[in-house]
Amino acid sequence: MIDPVAKFPSELDQLPDRDTEETAEWAASLDAVAKAAGPHRAAYLMRRTLQHAEGAGLALPKLLETDYVNTIPSSSEPVIDGDEEMERRITAWNRWNAAAMVTRGSKHGVGGHIATFASAAWLYETGFNHFFRGKEGDGSGDQLYIQGHASPGIYARAFLDGRLTEAHLDKFRQESAGDGLPSYPHPRRLPWLWEFPTVSMGLGPLSAIYQARFNRYLTNRNIKDVSNSHVWAFLGDGEMDEPESTAALALASREGLDNLTFVINCNLQRLDGPVRANFKIVQELEAQFRGAGWNVVKSLWGGAWDELFQLDTTGALVRRLREVPDAQVQTYQTRDAAYIREDFFGKDPALVEMAKLLSDDKILECFHLSRGGHEPRKVYAAYKAALSHKGAPTVILAQTVKGFTLGDGFASKNANHQMKKLTNDEFKNMRDLLELPISDAQFVDGVVPYGHPGADSPEVRYLQERRAALGGPAPARRSHAIEALPAPADKSFAAFDKGSGQQSMATTMAFVRLMKDLIRDKTTGKRWVPIVPDEARTFGMESLFPSLGIYSPKGQTYEPVDRDQLMYYREAKDGQILNEGITEAGSMADFIAASSAYATHGEAMIPFYIFYSMFGWQRTADQMWQLGDQLGRGFLVGATAGRTTLTGEGLQHADGHSPMIAATNPAAMSYDPAFAYEVAAIVKDGLRRMYGEAAPGEDRDVFYYLTVYNEPMPQPAKPAGIDEGIVKGLYRFNTAESAGLTVPVNASRIQLLGSGTAIHWTLEAQKLLAEEWGVAADVWSATSWTELRRDALEADAALLRGEERTPFIRTALEGVDSPVLAVSDYMRQVPDQIAQWVEQDWSSLGADGFGLSDTREAARRHFGVDAQSIVVAALAQLAKRGEVPVTAVKEARERYGL
Repeated sequence: MIDPVAKFPSELDQLPDRDTEETAEWAASLDAVAKAAGPHRAAYLMRRTLQHAEGAGLALPKLLETDYVNTIPSSSEPVIDGDEEMERRITAWNRWNAAAMVTRGSKHGVGGHIATFASAAWLYETGFNHFFRGKEGDGSGDQLYIQGHASPGIYARAFLDGRLTEAHLDKFRQESAGDGLPSYPHPRRLPWLWEFPTVSMGLGPLSAIYQARFNRYLTNRNIKDVSNSHVWAFLGDGEMDEPESTAALALASREGLDNLTFVINCNLQRLDGPVRANFKIVQELEAQFRGAGWNVVKSLWGGAWDELFQLDTTGALVRRLREVPDAQVQTYQTRDAAYIREDFFGKDPALVEMAKLLSDDKILECFHLSRGGHEPRKVYAAYKAALSHKGAPTVILAQTVKGFTLGDGFASKNANHQMKKLTNDEFKNMRDLLELPISDAQFVDGVVPYGHPGADSPEVRYLQERRAALGGPAPARRSHAIEALPAPADKSFAAFDKGSGQQSMATTMAFVRLMKDLIRDKTTGKRWVPIVPDEARTFGMESLFPSLGIYSPKGQTYEPVDRDQLMYYREAKDGQILNEGITEAGSMADFIAASSAYATHGEAMIPFYIFYSMFGWQRTADQMWQLGDQLGRGFLVGATAGRTTLTGEGLQHADGHSPMIAATNPAAMSYDPAFAYEVAAIVKDGLRRMYGEAAPGEDRDVFYYLTVYNEPMPQPAKPAGIDEGIVKGLYRFNTAESAGLTVPVNASRIQLLGSGTAIHWTLEAQKLLAEEWGVAADVWSATSWTELRRDALEADAALLRGEERTPFIRTALEGVDSPVLAVSDYMRQVPDQIAQWVEQDWSSLGADGFGLSDTREAARRHFGVDAQSIVVAALAQLAKRGEVPVTAVKEARERYGL
């Protein structure tokens, strides 16, 4: 009981009470209800009062959890605009063919998932028939993020629609012949169907939020009006445990993304068992999304439950539903009516009396079959509510049964995610349940048949008419015939050819300067999308704030503290910069949305995402794969790169391996440029290849990864005739002679290959070798060890086909009869990628191990990659060949204190 004169909780003590007597009356009323009708009634009144206040627009804290019932009561459900019986038949065919496809494929050992689509079939079918806008109508249509494990059902519908044949279905997960179906949504493998790769759990929901946000960005910047596009993300309740799944919920509500709907299939099961065995995942998700500011619609119970709720005059049923843990709900799914009577209804006298009014068949109908996610009217009502809600995104929590309609051997069984096939008897039972006209005779040689009502059947005509009315097939990806973007003026790139003279410039600053010039281009400048994770000032980009503006859907509602300064912090509704705060994952999701806008919206955008090198591939490599899967294009820039360039930052910031991780991604064109003119040449080539006139046979669906450094160094002038070498990965920067060094006529010679910032220590070593040891060294700039390796691998493959082809690395070093020493600020594995194709004696130096805090000079000495260490390594290599005395190596070590 509440004492009306007692003090309220401490946080309310700080609020002035202008009428203490009225407050005491409210408290006394609540006490009276609790005493007369019980605490449950008092709690009910409080919840209804809060809901009423929220509906009236009063600024109150949101109610984070509602009862375990449907948000939309049956009496408020809208009438479906369509033929429910026809849609039931279509769904039945899809269920059958999805299960048949996976079962037939299991004979080849390729696996597959049946139970997920079985639970979600109506969630998709209702959308396809009534809500999902196609790409043949106005605008860009809707964007659909399909749950990865549900792909068999999407293939089954495409088969019914005539977009796939039986031959396609029989090549599910068998792609090597070239016309098979990928296991999951995969644009690179099936580019006419899938838009978004989603099976890497958690990345779908994160990307969907940033896709909806990027749609608003395009509209607000007047690139293209996509305000009619809606983003639908279909997710699993178990998937929501991934941190990426909920990482950006606040962004979606903060920016009012009512063009976004999450549909979470709450079948209460993950791969091994219940999602929340002892708890309730729906209630947990509701509180999480409501707390983040989302509109929440729960569709939990089917129509069979209406009778039970009408009998619940005391609220006992609602209370019991809320307290039963999810794992027990799953158990009810597999038990008989007697067990349910005892375990569910037997816990409360009021429920015992209710159960007496219910037949066993009614109890089994409710607990075995009737779920909100399995009834089109419930799903339709939820989708309609989502689209009509304005000002915030919506999440639909739809309760289903995993393995629904697949028989007692599947439904709600813990192992059903791993179950890949049905027996013929199980298929026949499923056929009878779904009322499909498939005869026993069609099971030829024990093989389950595919089912199709006929290309001119009422079902297919209905399906195609509904899709035509909504703007064409879905899902679908359009390969737009986009005209090549005009190349920016050469002067933007040529500005770096003369070098910087005596002035020092970091390659990070060179890249930023180049971007400033390119963004000013009158034709393509507006298409650049600068993305920064709260490090713009670190990278010297703050000068872009006032000129380009930082994107904000609200514009700037305040006066910035630095408004009187030249480079003030300017937010704008049409701002061009996406400054994401401290979230590399969010920044990558931005990049992915922008990089594939050429397909999603028919608008080629040029994103560049600049980040701390260490926090790119190491932190978000999974999203880099997603980027490649989605055929994204753009520039990733790893700034403050390398293991020894970040003075004082230490182990967690010292990147020694990003190019190695990047080398594993086939879509990543990975470069480690040393000089400003190399940065310009690589960006120029990337624009040509991805957005301009690509060469015949050249893959445009790639992205460029550049490492740039924060170490200011004098930038040399660009030598003549090296553009091909820059792009392919290697060119000779100078020789000892062309560098003006004096060496004996018959001096021993060595080739020094350096990349990135290591080129500067290599040039210093070149000078020491000449002046102190009489050794001639030629210096080469290795702009991309990875591209050299890929070229060599292609040459090897060509050789196996009987074609003669020489790797570029051998062509570049042709005629060189001296040893090669490669130097990198990354681990030795990075340059060692090409070792097997170098015909000369090979050795390498790199920064292996963990980073450390110290000066650059001390760090380089620690890792053995400074100029003096290079000299010793070069002498050691020459000594092995007998070209310098062995004693020279020991003498050099002692002289340099190594």
